[in-house]
Amino acid sequence: MTKTNAPSIMPDWVQDAIFYQIFPDRFFNGDPSNDPPGTEPWGNPPTRENFFGGDLQGIIDKLDYLQDLGINALYLNPIFKARTNHKYDTSDYFEVDPTFGSNALLKDLVDELHRRDMRIILDGVFNHCGDGFWAFEDVKTLGASSIYSDWFIVRSYPIRANPPSYNTCGGCWYLPKLNVSTPQVREYILKVATHWLKEARIDGWRLDTPCKIPQDFWREIQTAVKAVDPQAYLIGEIWREADPWIKGDTFDGITNYRLRELILDYFANGFLDAEDFAYEVDSLQESHGNAAPLMLNLMGCHDTPRVVTVFGGEVERLLIALTFQFTTVGAPMIYYGDEIGMVGNTDPDCRRTMEWDELQWDHRIISLYRKLIALRHSKVALRRGKFESLLTFNKVYAYRRVCESDEIIIILNPGPVVTNLAIPTNSKTKVWRNMFSQKKLSAINNLLLFETIPATSYNILLPDTERV
Repeated sequence: MTKTNAPSIMPDWVQDAIFYQIFPDRFFNGDPSNDPPGTEPWGNPPTRENFFGGDLQGIIDKLDYLQDLGINALYLNPIFKARTNHKYDTSDYFEVDPTFGSNALLKDLVDELHRRDMRIILDGVFNHCGDGFWAFEDVKTLGASSIYSDWFIVRSYPIRANPPSYNTCGGCWYLPKLNVSTPQVREYILKVATHWLKEARIDGWRLDTPCKIPQDFWREIQTAVKAVDPQAYLIGEIWREADPWIKGDTFDGITNYRLRELILDYFANGFLDAEDFAYEVDSLQESHGNAAPLMLNLMGCHDTPRVVTVFGGEVERLLIALTFQFTTVGAPMIYYGDEIGMVGNTDPDCRRTMEWDELQWDHRIISLYRKLIALRHSKVALRRGKFESLLTFNKVYAYRRVCESDEIIIILNPGPVVTNLAIPTNSKTKVWRNMFSQKKLSAINNLLLFETIPATSYNILLPDTERV
């Protein structure tokens, strides 16, 4: 039985979304005139301090590329005024960082996205600000006499950065923690969260480190945001247990790191066989309840190594994992450059500049991305259908997605070759066609008989009457 969550207005569009995450400084430099001092040549090794000049104009310039890929939703890492290249140290929540453009340019970007029937969510960093935030600057100057002293949790004055004399995010001195128990702080953040929905018409927020803030505050955020736009998407950056956050009164969904861990353990590391994987996936979907279709399913992001690197360069195994990512329940997300096979270890190496030279792309990877994205757009069963396990046999996993008369069967094998395997269809469809080989298969007594399922393979079967 699927758990029933508390009644809420959930954004219907998310089930049809293919998300693409952009780290703005590293995607494309569309306006060199706003480059920060010391901007380095595109392609230089990334560090935690250097800048490359990527900006909002660069995103606008590359919308044709994204739309051609099949992307219809963007998630941007922080874009508001800050000192670092990652912008998680906000100094002004009401101003786009000048090195990225302007408030007017953000509105132009959102308008252009909406004209193309694309969506955008921004990174909401509300647990902490930067040491350049105007209220913290006032506390540094005036100490305990500052009218903003209770906006932060200060242990002693004068303010000291090494070691910090104030609460921070993760012990990082330039990220002072905001004190959300202060009513004025809550009021300020609520104003920020609703301002950009009204002013720029963004489509929601990815909310940073929510576990560090009492949940009642996020409920206030949800109430305020949904009052402006009931279809706004609120996604929490949750790395562990999702249940407390997705009961309908806090977030619509979470970043699905638990699913990412399962995918890597099955497809990359070989820790799980198909039976284990199917059990864990079914259990995870059950725990997510009605919010399962609104999970943000990621394979990589700015906080993880690149997926090609995680798979040790074994592209064929990665392709099987991608097939699962795009055919399971939840909205898939691509981290910029993963679609072309970019490599990189943990931060900052995973934040290299986007490679725009197509000769450097891994065309096996982007070719499959294109096919899977097109398939997901064409098949309502993949976006809104029921997920049904059909068979597990050692490393082989077969499952079906179905929505009324629309259906699809997926067969994955990250293990060795298997011979003479019968896979049930649970369907009235008699003839199926392999999407890749175009080979037809006839079901006998609702069973598909396979003489061979090759090692390290993925197969997608469609009713023979369909052409995708």
